[in-house]
Amino acid sequence: MASLSWRKSSRSTASSNCVEVAFLEGAWRKSSRSANTANCVEVARRDAVVGVRDSKDPGGGVLVFSAARWADFVGGLIRVRA
Repeated sequence: MASLSWRKSSRSTASSNCVEVAFLEGAWRKSSRSANTANCVEVARRDAVVGVRDSKDPGGGVLVFSAARWADFVGGLIRVRA
């Protein structure tokens, strides 16, 4: 059974009040264009948010975007590439 991995910002301190977001371990994906290199970002979707992390430091911080903003970002990449 997959477990939840709670993440908070790498910029938070032990004494700060932070929002944590849980992502399902095993749900993180790298781009199919990344081949076998470790120099990538990974993404995971959970409900209405998308998390982005550095594949070289999976235990590090996670950037969290709304699913709508992530779709805008990806759509912009597709338009630029075309």
